[in-house]
Amino acid sequence: MAFDIHFPPPSPMAPPCNTLLLLSFFIFSLSIFSTASIHNHQHHHHPLDPLSLHELDRVRTIIIASHHNISFHYVGLDEPDKSTVLSWLSRHTAAKPPPRRALVIARLNHQTRQFIVDLSTRSIVSDEIYGGSGYPILTFEEQTAANSLALSYAPFRTSVSKRGLKVEEIVGLSFTVGWYGEEGRSRRIVKVMFCYLDGSVNLYMRPIEGITVTVDLDEMKVIAYLDRLTVTVPKANGTDYRESEQKPPFGPRLKGITVVQPDGPSFTVHGHQISWGNWEFHLGFDMRAGPIISLASIYDVEQQKQRRVLYRGYISELFVPYMDLSEEWYYRTFFDAGEYGFGLCSIPLQPLTDCPQNAVFMDGYVTGQNGSPVNMTNVFCIFERYAGNIMWRHTEAGIPGKLITEARPEVSLVVRMVSAVGNYDYIIDWEFLQSGSMKLSIGLSGLLEVRGTEYTHVDQIHEEVYGTLLAENTLGAHHDHFITYHLDLDVDGDANSFVKTHLQKKVVSHNRSPRRSYWTVNSETAKTESDAKIQLGLKPVELLVVNPNKRTKVGNFVGYRLIPGSTVGPLLSDDDYSQRRGAFTKYNVWITPYNKSEKWVGGLYTDQSRGDDTLAHWTLRDREIQNKDIVMWYTVGFHHLPCQEDFPLMPTISGGFELRPSNFFESNPVLKVKPPTRVKWSSCPTLMTDLP
Repeated sequence: MAFDIHFPPPSPMAPPCNTLLLLSFFIFSLSIFSTASIHNHQHHHHPLDPLSLHELDRVRTIIIASHHNISFHYVGLDEPDKSTVLSWLSRHTAAKPPPRRALVIARLNHQTRQFIVDLSTRSIVSDEIYGGSGYPILTFEEQTAANSLALSYAPFRTSVSKRGLKVEEIVGLSFTVGWYGEEGRSRRIVKVMFCYLDGSVNLYMRPIEGITVTVDLDEMKVIAYLDRLTVTVPKANGTDYRESEQKPPFGPRLKGITVVQPDGPSFTVHGHQISWGNWEFHLGFDMRAGPIISLASIYDVEQQKQRRVLYRGYISELFVPYMDLSEEWYYRTFFDAGEYGFGLCSIPLQPLTDCPQNAVFMDGYVTGQNGSPVNMTNVFCIFERYAGNIMWRHTEAGIPGKLITEARPEVSLVVRMVSAVGNYDYIIDWEFLQSGSMKLSIGLSGLLEVRGTEYTHVDQIHEEVYGTLLAENTLGAHHDHFITYHLDLDVDGDANSFVKTHLQKKVVSHNRSPRRSYWTVNSETAKTESDAKIQLGLKPVELLVVNPNKRTKVGNFVGYRLIPGSTVGPLLSDDDYSQRRGAFTKYNVWITPYNKSEKWVGGLYTDQSRGDDTLAHWTLRDREIQNKDIVMWYTVGFHHLPCQEDFPLMPTISGGFELRPSNFFESNPVLKVKPPTRVKWSSCPTLMTDLP
């Protein structure tokens, strides 16, 4: 098993990913927690279970037996072929699971190596040298080493002394450098930038502008140094966000609030399988993707069986291009999953703040640079959410002498992870509703990346500064966030089609109605990949994935509808080098035929990639997608124009989308859902007159 499951006390917060000091110890013991609704006993592995702590340790042993001085950059499950998994499931898991294999991406002798390790035979079954463009995820350890090297570099210390700064109060940050048309093989490098503490822990609000140290990660040596200009470091006053450091006046304090489940949670956990209400799904953890939801199915009361909706879903990439063109900023176009590891940057969730009191927590595992397993405590929390929402209701006052009111409260199940990738904290929720909907949301909080400036008032600015003046000497840079989800929908089976239903205005002619116009629909089934590239917001359209081989009793194709929550797209030109690497953001929706190797929209090797292994590149083949096993790729976008309310720390801004049944059921699936057992709480007021 790759998770501990528990109700833990609060655990210490992990430092930000880009400034993370090497985790100093590895946990090799597995704690087992048991409650009435949580079962985590020893069991045979599900084919999609992430690698356990013991399996990760075995992978390391197998690799280093024949490869010395190797650097591990990614270790994860080499998932079995989809057909193999579905065949195993069809036998009701009585058959022996397929062999467990691990995918290992490593660096050895300045080369990228890709291994497949068979854990059952304890052997390496594939060992390939990758010779294309791009490099694997950066490790924490090499970032820490590069930062330390830059901080001890003699010319840097001279520059610090010239500015009158204390070197012991300076923090280094390693930034990936992108690609800007260079030919041939490039060196694997980062550019180290610097921030200042000295009175605040909010290092991102105190940048030291003008100094750049370029470090070769393979050689671990400085290969370039630039001290270009001197800019005033923003002051520390007013930047600290810790509760203990806040001074009056304070805002009004609310009375206590909590969620009480006296009978315990309504969900059960068996290994990685989670059951709740009418939902069943598998939850995995990956050091690149973070949470992976697999085999999500919903119980149909009328048909008396589970019906699959989603085979596998996860965040494939987060593209964050900044719009500042200055020397120290133009290359800041980050791919947070492919360059830094979205799961690798996950942090311990804090009970009662990150997750409510009724949450259950899970641990996960990653590997360090030397291949040793690392325990990621409280990486997930799972909880039932009741926020006073209404699942459905109706009041009927039209029947003489009667007033009929029926309503049901909305209770949902949430799986949450938070990833702190440098300055940003991403809050990832997968929410399952009894109605059959899945709501996927991402919240952005944390700290802005700001540039130091001499400006102290907007009236002084008469040039392009690429951002907003947030405080004295502090510019918040314009930037984007594009979060692309991989959604392998299997709507009541794996043979699906993508249907675009266009809403069109019709003008009434020949006086056939007092109305002058109405709208109607025109449905179109996409035949190839080029038919399914959608830029949202241009025209009204409903997007559905349907099973063309199954119909309801009245003849509609069963399906699921995408309800977008964002229509934001990139504003960069197609030939911009950053956009070539992030070309998967050009359309909000893409549909491709299932291909096990097509997982990462920015390419398997994203650091310094050149856009030749992206979703946009794959779809140039224009493959058939009608009545096929298809994958939807959906991008949630944000254009972020910073404002003063984002200083010194951002309130959370959220976006997302919904996957909602569309003729999947014969009728409303929650019509007969009984409300939760009512909890009697004598001190809880129920009427306005009861309030003080």
